[in-house]
Amino acid sequence: MTPFAWLLGLLLPACAASGANGVPPPPDLLHLARPGTPNTSLAAPAGFMPDSGPAPDITTHPYAVPPAELIADLKGVADQQIRVYARPSPAGQPDRTDWVARSRVFNFPDLVSAQALPRPGGGALLILYSASVYGEGDFRVNRGRVKTWLAALDRALGTTNAADR
Repeated sequence: MTPFAWLLGLLLPACAASGANGVPPPPDLLHLARPGTPNTSLAAPAGFMPDSGPAPDITTHPYAVPPAELIADLKGVADQQIRVYARPSPAGQPDRTDWVARSRVFNFPDLVSAQALPRPGGGALLILYSASVYGEGDFRVNRGRVKTWLAALDRALGTTNAADR
């Protein structure tokens, strides 16, 4: 941890934590209440609407693999990212996973959550959400992260990239 992060941690406690520690619990992706601030990004299947807040930023396509395999492949993508730490998966939700991504200098935490849903007829649908813990703006970092992870997932699976709205 940098000295800047330690000092910032006096005001923003999650900045003084390491790895996946010190952050709020992950959101319920199926009943997501997005804030009106521009420091989140949501990728979801066509027709998915959060309970409140803005509609998804990116539309994800259906995947031909089962939900558990899709999540395993996404975990492989996350493992390749720097300063990204896995959080324990919620009990009884094998098709759900969460991470904390931290900025380099100030150790700001962002929450990243994914859930794969079974698709009628086989395969899976993916919800991927990235949100800042602190602040109202993020210089589009969360949106960039979601796009990067989806592109890497599509390369790993040999599928077509998700489309922006």
